[in-house]
Amino acid sequence: MSPARPDASGTRALAWLYAPGTQRPLLAALCAIEEEIAASLKAGLDHHVAHLRLEWWRAECERTAQGRPAHPLTRALADGLAGRDPAPLAGLTGLVDTAVWDLATGTFETRRELTGYCERWAEAIVVPLAWFAAPELDRAAGRALGAALREEELLAHLAHDARAGRLRLPLDELAAAGVDPACLARPPWPPALAALLRARHSALLAQLAAAVASVPRTAQPALRPLLVWAALANAASHRAERRLPGALAARDDYGALDGWRAWRAARRADAGRFEL
Repeated sequence: MSPARPDASGTRALAWLYAPGTQRPLLAALCAIEEEIAASLKAGLDHHVAHLRLEWWRAECERTAQGRPAHPLTRALADGLAGRDPAPLAGLTGLVDTAVWDLATGTFETRRELTGYCERWAEAIVVPLAWFAAPELDRAAGRALGAALREEELLAHLAHDARAGRLRLPLDELAAAGVDPACLARPPWPPALAALLRARHSALLAQLAAAVASVPRTAQPALRPLLVWAALANAASHRAERRLPGALAARDDYGALDGWRAWRAARRADAGRFEL
Protein backbone atom coordinates (compact mmCIF):
# COMPACT_ATOMS: atom_id res chain seq x y z
CA MET A 1 0.00 0.00 0.00
CA SER A 2 2.19 2.82 -1.27
CA PRO A 3 0.13 6.03 -1.55
CA ALA A 4 0.60 7.81 -4.86
CA ARG A 5 -1.00 11.07 -3.75
CA PRO A 6 -3.55 12.42 -1.26
CA ASP A 7 -7.26 12.48 -2.08
CA ALA A 8 -8.01 13.56 -5.63
CA SER A 9 -9.24 17.03 -4.65
CA GLY A 10 -8.66 19.58 -1.95
CA THR A 11 -5.84 21.40 -0.25
CA ARG A 12 -3.63 18.39 0.46
CA ALA A 13 -3.79 17.25 -3.15
CA LEU A 14 -2.77 20.70 -4.39
CA ALA A 15 0.08 20.86 -1.88
CA TRP A 16 1.23 17.45 -3.15
CA LEU A 17 0.86 18.55 -6.78
CA TYR A 18 3.28 21.45 -6.29
CA ALA A 19 5.68 19.58 -4.03
CA PRO A 20 9.16 18.78 -5.39
CA GLY A 21 9.39 15.16 -6.53
CA THR A 22 11.59 14.21 -3.58
CA GLN A 23 8.91 15.39 -1.12
CA ARG A 24 5.86 13.82 -2.75
CA PRO A 25 6.24 10.31 -1.28
CA LEU A 26 6.66 11.75 2.23
CA LEU A 27 3.66 14.07 1.94
CA ALA A 28 1.47 11.36 0.40
CA ALA A 29 2.37 8.90 3.16
CA LEU A 30 1.73 11.44 5.93
CA CYS A 31 -1.70 12.27 4.50
CA ALA A 32 -2.57 8.61 4.04
CA ILE A 33 -1.63 7.81 7.65
CA GLU A 34 -3.68 10.78 8.81
CA GLU A 35 -6.68 9.44 6.88
CA GLU A 36 -6.19 5.90 8.16
CA ILE A 37 -6.05 7.04 11.79
CA ALA A 38 -9.05 9.31 11.31
CA ALA A 39 -11.02 6.29 10.06
CA SER A 40 -11.30 5.29 13.72
CA LEU A 41 -13.81 8.13 14.09
CA LYS A 42 -16.24 6.87 11.47
CA ALA A 43 -19.85 6.81 12.55
CA GLY A 44 -21.07 3.33 13.35
CA LEU A 45 -17.68 1.91 14.29
CA ASP A 46 -17.80 0.16 17.65
CA HIS A 47 -16.25 2.40 20.32
CA HIS A 48 -14.11 -0.41 21.72
CA VAL A 49 -12.84 -1.30 18.26
CA ALA A 50 -11.99 2.35 17.62
CA HIS A 51 -9.92 2.50 20.81
CA LEU A 52 -8.10 -0.71 19.90
CA ARG A 53 -7.28 0.70 16.46
CA LEU A 54 -5.92 3.89 17.99
CA GLU A 55 -3.84 2.00 20.55
CA TRP A 56 -2.31 -0.05 17.74
CA TRP A 57 -1.60 3.09 15.72
CA ARG A 58 0.04 4.80 18.69
CA ALA A 59 2.45 1.88 19.03
CA GLU A 60 3.02 1.87 15.27
CA CYS A 61 3.83 5.59 15.23
CA GLU A 62 6.35 5.04 18.02
CA ARG A 63 7.90 2.12 16.13
CA THR A 64 8.16 4.25 13.00
CA ALA A 65 10.07 6.99 14.81
CA GLN A 66 12.46 4.27 16.02
CA GLY A 67 12.99 2.99 12.47
CA ARG A 68 10.85 -0.15 12.87
CA PRO A 69 7.64 0.46 10.86
CA ALA A 70 5.30 -2.50 10.30
CA HIS A 71 2.30 -1.10 8.41
CA PRO A 72 2.58 -0.58 4.62
CA LEU A 73 1.80 3.13 5.03
CA THR A 74 4.46 3.70 7.68
CA ARG A 75 6.92 1.72 5.59
CA ALA A 76 6.12 4.05 2.71
CA LEU A 77 6.71 6.97 5.08
CA ALA A 78 10.10 5.54 6.06
CA ASP A 79 10.95 5.10 2.38
CA GLY A 80 9.95 8.73 1.80
CA LEU A 81 12.65 9.82 4.24
CA ALA A 82 15.21 8.56 1.74
CA GLY A 83 17.53 7.14 4.38
CA ARG A 84 17.36 10.04 6.82
CA ASP A 85 17.06 9.65 10.59
CA PRO A 86 13.37 8.87 11.41
CA ALA A 87 13.61 10.52 14.86
CA PRO A 88 11.81 13.70 13.67
CA LEU A 89 8.75 11.49 13.17
CA ALA A 90 8.34 11.26 16.96
CA GLY A 91 5.50 13.77 16.66
CA LEU A 92 3.50 11.35 14.50
CA THR A 93 1.68 10.19 17.63
CA GLY A 94 -0.01 13.60 17.59
CA LEU A 95 -2.44 12.20 15.01
CA VAL A 96 -3.47 9.56 17.54
CA ASP A 97 -3.69 12.10 20.37
CA THR A 98 -6.08 14.31 18.41
CA ALA A 99 -8.13 11.31 17.25
CA VAL A 100 -8.50 10.08 20.83
CA TRP A 101 -9.65 13.56 21.84
CA ASP A 102 -12.21 13.65 19.05
CA LEU A 103 -13.42 10.13 19.76
CA ALA A 104 -14.17 11.24 23.32
CA THR A 105 -15.85 14.41 21.93
CA GLY A 106 -13.56 16.39 24.19
CA THR A 107 -14.16 20.13 24.54
CA PHE A 108 -11.51 22.83 24.87
CA GLU A 109 -11.83 24.75 28.11
CA THR A 110 -9.25 27.36 27.08
CA ARG A 111 -7.39 28.71 24.06
CA ARG A 112 -4.26 27.00 25.38
CA GLU A 113 -5.94 23.58 25.09
CA LEU A 114 -7.11 24.24 21.54
CA THR A 115 -3.65 25.50 20.53
CA GLY A 116 -2.09 22.38 22.01
CA TYR A 117 -4.45 20.22 19.95
CA CYS A 118 -3.49 22.06 16.75
CA GLU A 119 0.21 21.89 17.59
CA ARG A 120 0.02 18.12 18.08
CA TRP A 121 -1.33 17.84 14.53
CA ALA A 122 1.37 20.21 13.29
CA GLU A 123 4.12 18.12 14.89
CA ALA A 124 2.78 15.07 13.04
CA ILE A 125 2.26 16.54 9.56
CA VAL A 126 3.93 19.91 9.02
CA VAL A 127 7.07 19.72 11.16
CA PRO A 128 8.41 16.50 9.54
CA LEU A 129 7.77 17.84 6.04
CA ALA A 130 9.39 21.19 6.87
CA TRP A 131 12.40 19.43 8.45
CA PHE A 132 12.83 17.20 5.39
CA ALA A 133 12.57 20.14 2.97
CA ALA A 134 14.58 22.70 4.93
CA PRO A 135 16.46 21.29 7.96
CA GLU A 136 17.69 24.77 8.83
CA LEU A 137 14.15 26.04 9.46
CA ASP A 138 13.35 26.67 13.11
CA ARG A 139 11.08 23.92 14.43
CA ALA A 140 8.88 26.47 16.20
CA ALA A 141 8.18 28.17 12.87
CA GLY A 142 6.93 24.91 11.37
CA ARG A 143 4.81 24.25 14.45
CA ALA A 144 3.25 27.74 14.33
CA LEU A 145 2.47 27.42 10.64
CA GLY A 146 0.97 23.97 11.10
CA ALA A 147 -1.15 25.03 14.07
CA ALA A 148 -2.64 27.87 12.03
CA LEU A 149 -3.34 25.55 9.10
CA ARG A 150 -5.12 23.09 11.37
CA GLU A 151 -7.23 25.68 13.16
CA GLU A 152 -8.37 27.07 9.82
CA GLU A 153 -9.65 23.59 8.95
CA LEU A 154 -11.44 23.35 12.30
CA LEU A 155 -13.21 26.67 11.73
CA ALA A 156 -14.18 25.64 8.21
CA HIS A 157 -16.06 22.65 9.64
CA LEU A 158 -17.30 24.37 12.78
CA ALA A 159 -21.03 23.60 12.42
CA HIS A 160 -20.52 20.07 11.09
CA ASP A 161 -18.20 19.15 13.95
CA ALA A 162 -20.49 20.76 16.52
CA ARG A 163 -23.35 18.55 15.34
CA ALA A 164 -21.06 15.58 16.06
CA GLY A 165 -20.43 16.90 19.57
CA ARG A 166 -16.99 18.37 18.82
CA LEU A 167 -16.79 22.05 19.77
CA ARG A 168 -13.95 23.83 18.02
CA LEU A 169 -13.96 27.03 20.09
CA PRO A 170 -12.81 27.29 23.73
CA LEU A 171 -15.59 27.26 26.29
CA ASP A 172 -14.16 30.21 28.21
CA GLU A 173 -14.27 32.39 25.08
CA LEU A 174 -17.84 31.35 24.35
CA ALA A 175 -18.82 32.14 27.95
CA ALA A 176 -17.10 35.54 27.85
CA ALA A 177 -19.06 36.38 24.67
CA GLY A 178 -22.31 35.15 26.20
CA VAL A 179 -22.71 32.44 23.55
CA ASP A 180 -24.50 29.16 24.20
CA PRO A 181 -22.20 26.37 22.87
CA ALA A 182 -25.24 24.72 21.29
CA CYS A 183 -25.38 27.64 18.82
CA LEU A 184 -22.27 26.38 17.01
CA ALA A 185 -24.28 23.62 15.36
CA ARG A 186 -26.97 25.97 14.03
CA PRO A 187 -25.83 28.65 11.58
CA PRO A 188 -26.59 31.39 10.78
CA TRP A 189 -24.91 32.29 14.03
CA PRO A 190 -25.98 35.03 16.47
CA PRO A 191 -24.13 38.37 16.35
CA ALA A 192 -21.97 37.61 19.40
CA LEU A 193 -20.72 34.35 17.91
CA ALA A 194 -20.19 35.91 14.48
CA ALA A 195 -18.09 38.65 16.12
CA LEU A 196 -16.05 36.04 17.99
CA LEU A 197 -15.41 34.16 14.75
CA ARG A 198 -14.42 37.33 12.89
CA ALA A 199 -11.89 38.10 15.58
CA ARG A 200 -10.53 34.55 15.41
CA HIS A 201 -10.22 34.63 11.61
CA SER A 202 -8.35 37.94 11.90
CA ALA A 203 -5.95 36.51 14.46
CA LEU A 204 -5.48 33.37 12.40
CA LEU A 205 -4.66 35.34 9.26
CA ALA A 206 -2.06 37.32 11.21
CA GLN A 207 -0.59 34.08 12.59
CA LEU A 208 -0.34 32.60 9.09
CA ALA A 209 1.32 35.76 7.74
CA ALA A 210 3.83 35.84 10.61
CA ALA A 211 4.68 32.16 10.17
CA VAL A 212 5.27 32.64 6.44
CA ALA A 213 7.34 35.78 7.07
CA SER A 214 9.62 33.77 9.37
CA VAL A 215 10.61 31.49 6.47
CA PRO A 216 13.87 32.66 4.84
CA ARG A 217 13.25 33.56 1.21
CA THR A 218 16.07 31.23 0.18
CA ALA A 219 14.10 28.33 1.73
CA GLN A 220 10.82 29.14 -0.02
CA PRO A 221 11.38 26.93 -3.10
CA ALA A 222 12.01 23.87 -0.92
CA LEU A 223 8.96 24.67 1.23
CA ARG A 224 6.70 25.19 -1.78
CA PRO A 225 4.01 22.63 -0.78
CA LEU A 226 3.58 24.18 2.67
CA LEU A 227 3.43 27.68 1.22
CA VAL A 228 0.79 26.55 -1.27
CA TRP A 229 -1.12 25.09 1.67
CA ALA A 230 -0.79 28.40 3.53
CA ALA A 231 -2.10 30.35 0.54
CA LEU A 232 -5.16 28.12 0.32
CA ALA A 233 -5.78 28.34 4.08
CA ASN A 234 -5.51 32.11 3.87
CA ALA A 235 -8.13 32.19 1.09
CA ALA A 236 -10.42 29.78 2.96
CA SER A 237 -10.29 31.92 6.09
CA HIS A 238 -11.21 35.04 4.10
CA ARG A 239 -14.12 33.16 2.48
CA ALA A 240 -15.43 31.93 5.81
CA GLU A 241 -15.19 35.41 7.32
CA ARG A 242 -17.10 36.96 4.43
CA ARG A 243 -19.86 34.36 4.75
CA LEU A 244 -20.55 35.23 8.42
CA PRO A 245 -22.98 35.02 10.15
CA GLY A 246 -23.57 32.04 7.87
CA ALA A 247 -21.32 29.04 7.38
CA LEU A 248 -19.63 27.82 4.23
CA ALA A 249 -21.88 25.28 2.50
CA ALA A 250 -20.69 21.83 1.49
CA ARG A 251 -21.97 22.52 -2.03
CA ASP A 252 -19.65 25.52 -2.46
CA ASP A 253 -16.99 24.61 -5.01
CA TYR A 254 -13.83 26.68 -5.19
CA GLY A 255 -11.76 24.01 -6.94
CA ALA A 256 -10.88 25.99 -10.06
CA LEU A 257 -10.10 29.16 -8.12
CA ASP A 258 -8.01 27.28 -5.57
CA GLY A 259 -6.14 25.56 -8.37
CA TRP A 260 -5.17 28.97 -9.74
CA ARG A 261 -4.21 30.21 -6.28
CA ALA A 262 -2.02 27.15 -5.74
CA TRP A 263 -0.26 27.68 -9.09
CA ARG A 264 0.38 31.35 -8.32
CA ALA A 265 1.65 30.57 -4.81
CA ALA A 266 4.01 27.91 -6.17
CA ARG A 267 5.46 30.31 -8.74
CA ARG A 268 6.04 32.96 -6.10
CA ALA A 269 7.65 30.46 -3.73
CA ASP A 270 9.99 29.31 -6.50
CA ALA A 271 11.08 32.91 -6.95
CA GLY A 272 11.42 33.47 -3.19
CA ARG A 273 8.69 36.12 -3.30
CA PHE A 274 5.80 34.41 -1.51
CA GLU A 275 4.02 36.37 1.20
CA LEU A 276 0.55 36.73 2.68
